[in-house]
Amino acid sequence: MNGLPARRLLLVHAHPDDESINNGVTMAKYAAEGAHVALVTCTLGEEGEVIPPGLAHLAADREDTLGTHRVGELADAMRELGVTDHRFLGGPGRFRDSGMMGAEQNHRPGAFWSADVDEAAAYLVEVIRELRPQVLVTYDPQGGYGHPDHVQAHRVATRAAELAAESTYRRDLEGPHAIEKLYWNRVPRSVVEEGFARLRAAGGEAPFPGLAQPDDVPGVVADERITAEIGGDGTAGEAFVAAKSAAMRAHATQIAVDGPFFALSNDLAQPLFAREYYELAAGSPGAPAGERERDLFAGVRV
Repeated sequence: MNGLPARRLLLVHAHPDDESINNGVTMAKYAAEGAHVALVTCTLGEEGEVIPPGLAHLAADREDTLGTHRVGELADAMRELGVTDHRFLGGPGRFRDSGMMGAEQNHRPGAFWSADVDEAAAYLVEVIRELRPQVLVTYDPQGGYGHPDHVQAHRVATRAAELAAESTYRRDLEGPHAIEKLYWNRVPRSVVEEGFARLRAAGGEAPFPGLAQPDDVPGVVADERITAEIGGDGTAGEAFVAAKSAAMRAHATQIAVDGPFFALSNDLAQPLFAREYYELAAGSPGAPAGERERDLFAGVRV
């Protein structure tokens, strides 16, 4: 296994910054514990809106250099989380940000949304066969909130997991590998509601013009669908949350962070979650029925 640690976690995301918002605590925790944490990002996020006025020239409708800038932001974020293995699917720029659903960018040459799923998955199979992760984290079939690149990331990650386990596929690579547990990013509705209650109680303390709504948070589901909860208590837990916050700040073109709150380019405040939640989509649970796992590797053979 090329000297890799016994526990190996792979995360697949659509754009730089998605990983820090969804999984910053999780990534910091497992990196600190010595697990191999690998991130594959599917696009450079070229079509993102730019928050700082001084960087507005990077946008796709001006210089179109935002993607290159976001590569640097992602590298800075990964340093904050202690993650040293971060890659772009097929190499930087192989697939382009598709823009929001229904935009003409969806069908531009090279757009991730219009890519053949098996072709894109083949690049991820290479990573899976190399790293042989036991745990894979990605989005649900709706991509959390319907963004085409998030939906496509789900499709590609799911297909790659299937192909990586087939003994007859890509015999030029390392032998087949079956991922033991596949998780979807989720947020329980009660946590979202509590977070927005805190936000409303803070009033004018959060320096954003308006408030987002609970339905603006991707991946919100009923509490009973949550199968895993990752965070930490005491000094270690605080360190993981601080690392997540710092990683989000590193994505300065996309995220503005203020204490326990943040906003995207819409300038609407939402809570920064100190604990992260998952739904086990494939594999055997590592906790008794009705209880949440506190470790994504629970029950995994190491």
